[in-house]
Amino acid sequence: MNLSQDRVDRLPRVVIAGRPNVGKSTLFNRIIKKRKAITDPTPGVTRDIIQERCFIRDQEVMLMDTGGFKLERDDSFDELVAQKSLQMLKEGDLILFVMDVNDITSEDETFIESLRAHQEKVLLVVNKVDHPDKENEIWNLYSLGFQNIIGVSATHGWNLDAFNEKIISMIDFSLFNGAAELEKDPHISIAILGKPNTGKSTLTNQLSGKENSIVSPIAGTTRDVIEGRFLYKKREYKVLDTAGIRRKKKVVEDVEYYSVNRAFHTIDDSDIIFLLIDIQEGLTEQDKKISQQIVNQGKGVVLVLNKWDTTDGSKDSWDQAVEKVRFLFPILSFAPVMAVSGLKGTGLDKLLDETEKVYRQLTKRVETSQLNESLHYWMDYNPIPSVKNKRYKLLYLTQVTSHPVKFVLFVNREKGFPDSYKRYIMNQIRKEYGMSKIPINMELKERS
Repeated sequence: MNLSQDRVDRLPRVVIAGRPNVGKSTLFNRIIKKRKAITDPTPGVTRDIIQERCFIRDQEVMLMDTGGFKLERDDSFDELVAQKSLQMLKEGDLILFVMDVNDITSEDETFIESLRAHQEKVLLVVNKVDHPDKENEIWNLYSLGFQNIIGVSATHGWNLDAFNEKIISMIDFSLFNGAAELEKDPHISIAILGKPNTGKSTLTNQLSGKENSIVSPIAGTTRDVIEGRFLYKKREYKVLDTAGIRRKKKVVEDVEYYSVNRAFHTIDDSDIIFLLIDIQEGLTEQDKKISQQIVNQGKGVVLVLNKWDTTDGSKDSWDQAVEKVRFLFPILSFAPVMAVSGLKGTGLDKLLDETEKVYRQLTKRVETSQLNESLHYWMDYNPIPSVKNKRYKLLYLTQVTSHPVKFVLFVNREKGFPDSYKRYIMNQIRKEYGMSKIPINMELKERS
């Protein structure tokens, strides 16, 4: 395998390719040992390139799952998926060409012609060998002209040890320096959420500097969670493009259900959420539900007004947009509001600078001694009121976690404690300790 110097400082790319419904995503999940790619009998479920760093026989690779190559393409969208798959044949260092042992189609034959130029780096993977009788059929496929062939069952795990050995034998790992490819976990992980067609994929591609996500005007284009990585001001970022989230009654396909479910789960895996709002379309009830989950999990969030280039860009337009967002999102009153154009790439520097500020607040810790010194001052300035002749005392305040930020306030009596005073203490914490841009949680604990 002959590599130029600019390809050395990364992990070897192992690309899974083939027509729809041969089991590519099932094989991808089997290799990485988790369910990352959505698997479904519906042809063409995988659309974007899904990638995952993983170890095969103690050797690290970048594994990539591609969309199915269709011969009959219903629209320009199918063409985009096919072109993306063909592009990955050039970029991959090893191609796992997956075929179904039960059926060789005209799509397989056409795809094979595209593989001829890359034949030396192709491993023909004959999938769905689920019965001993089918093992003999593998030998018939040597007539296709590929030197490296192996049979597997991705669903049942048959022959995977030999399959893994074959992969390792076909890659010269001495030619790669995977340590240079963002070997550490990224410092900040961002998930981009919002309803369909708000521009999530376009923004993801602008941030990562790569066309990882397919961009199309068709709603629901993105199904799997697509990952991109980039560097900004010496800070490493991971950005996750997610499926558009619609009202539950509008989610009719099983595939879309899984897509939306995984989009919600990216909140768990992220530090900060970009809640993307199409400035022309406005806000939806689903945006509010996403907001509630973000706050419940104590994640950072930035409200991103996308397609700002379609407005006149005036201060009046900005003031009206922010006022509307604040009115409709009282639960996110702390969240910064930023304007960008994902299409033109404007406003991204300011967005990332603001993201850095939010992250610093998320990870901040305040010493208990400082907190309690402030607590006495806050009580002196604004004494806690009695409620129904019951006296309340604040005994002790401490921060128990950062990221999410949580405080515990010890009081002499928890029942009936005035909510207004709890909010007062939380607001004082925000102001005095620079936590104005993040959700914070404060729990009351009774101590006599």
